[in-house]
Formats: sequence, structure tokens, C-alpha cells
Amino acid sequence: MSTDGDLIKLYSGQILALTADIPHLDRLENPEHTVKKRSPLCGSTVTIDVTMADGKVAAFGQDVKACALGQAAASVVAKSIIGRSAEEILSARDQLKAMLKENGPEPDAPFEGLKVLLPARDYKNRHASIMLTLDALVEATS
Repeated sequence: MSTDGDLIKLYSGQILALTADIPHLDRLENPEHTVKKRSPLCGSTVTIDVTMADGKVAAFGQDVKACALGQAAASVVAKSIIGRSAEEILSARDQLKAMLKENGPEPDAPFEGLKVLLPARDYKNRHASIMLTLDALVEATS
């Protein structure tokens, strides 16, 4: 059972700072792909818009209605998403999932900032919210 101290550690200053600085919060006017994902456990939702050029993300927009952990993940991903290929996005998603669920290593650059979510590993009920943005991006770019 988690204590109040555990939750305070989980919502670190780094995570809260990321929630205050989420890039690409404007939706795209004419996206090629739009995907909405919802975490059934907590109700967090993320809607992403993507336009691709030459196999890479050329434009990205998002609407994030998630807990602080989901917002932090969305912030880290958005800071590095422009110029990324579908393969890089799939790799980041798989690495984040492994980090949270299988004690795997932190995701590779340019998504290494997701390591800030490592303390959430022990909070399985938060994993779906953390995964929303990358899950939506994988679907949009597949």
C-alpha cells in the first residue's frame, strides 16, 4: 500500500514542471491522422493530430486531459516528436512499456526524458495514462 510520502515522491518537481510546459497543445487544422486514446482506469484522454512528410512526423498537435503523469509523458514526447519516424515512435513506446512493466531500461534518445516517470513503475494503475500519447502516435503512424 502506498503512503502519502510515496505519492509525493511520485509527483516530483520534475514531473510537475513538465505538466506546466507541454508543447504542441494546439490541434492541427488539417491533420493526416487523428487518434484519441482513453485510459479506462482513470479516464485520462489524449487526442493527437499528425501530418507526415517523407516518413517522418512533420506536424503534431495534441489535446491532453490526463493526470500529471500522463501530462508529463505527453510533454516529453512532444518535445522530440517532430522529425521522428514510425519506427522510432514504435521503439519509444515499446521501451517505455518495458521500463514500466518489465523493469526495462530507460527509453533511448531522443525520448530519454521519459526516465522521469520511472517512479511510476510501482503504480500499475498509472501506466495506461503514461502510455496514451505514444500509443496514439503508434496507431497514427502505422
